[in-house]
Amino acid sequence: MGFLPGTQIEIICEDIPRGRIRFALFDFDGTLSLIREGWQDVMVPMMVEVLHRETDTTESAEELTRLVRDYVDRLTGKQTIYQMIQLCEEIQKRGGKPRDPLEYKWEYLHRLWERIKHRVEGLKGGTIAPDEMLVPGSRDLLENLKRRGVRMYLASGTDEVYVLDEAAALKIDHYFEGIYGAIDDYKRFSKAMVIQHIIQAHSLSGEEFVGFGDGYVEIENTKAVGGIAVGVASEEVRREGVNEWKRNRLIGVGADVIVPEFREQATLVAYLFGEI
Repeated sequence: MGFLPGTQIEIICEDIPRGRIRFALFDFDGTLSLIREGWQDVMVPMMVEVLHRETDTTESAEELTRLVRDYVDRLTGKQTIYQMIQLCEEIQKRGGKPRDPLEYKWEYLHRLWERIKHRVEGLKGGTIAPDEMLVPGSRDLLENLKRRGVRMYLASGTDEVYVLDEAAALKIDHYFEGIYGAIDDYKRFSKAMVIQHIIQAHSLSGEEFVGFGDGYVEIENTKAVGGIAVGVASEEVRREGVNEWKRNRLIGVGADVIVPEFREQATLVAYLFGEI
């Protein structure tokens, strides 16, 4: 284990097969897009508020915040509905009668929109440059992979309608052959399903597939098919440096490589293609 010389590219698994990549899957939020930076600061307080409002719990706000943050973090990367299903279970445990998980999801999305709408409107209106809302180096990475003939897909736990809209606002939608996101019938979509479809449709072996993500789900799913997993331990507020919580979690689920962002994408890609 170590870093490529003179870089922040950390090699966790040195014996990955390199040089055969043909397909790539990207997570969206925190991996490429920074539009939804701070979403946890909307979801966690909302859930604490719901638990106080809809149960007779005597737990303090601090106790509930720790509880909620734990399961929100644990489920990050999966569709948002799974966090809402967990909220419903916590309400039931405390003697409450939960609403449909979708109702809580819609309430959360309404609150989140109030936080991020100026970003989306700024991108669409031209007052915010797309690269300001991208993890640094993202566009160069996508361009590099495109030049090499890599076929790329995007999959997110965020609702598909928003992923399509935000990828277009960031002007990166054209890089992807397929863009997938959550749907209300949540059992019909998962990142694992997308990966399995790509692998089977193109008769790929694991070393021909690479997954990029800042959450455990896409890393775990990539490793499950024998692919190469690049963990993106992005600091979404500062836009530089390694987020140690993400790094440790990504390594724990099998990331082969850890990067803080994509400023050193040229070296990263050269490494993945066996050129250095």
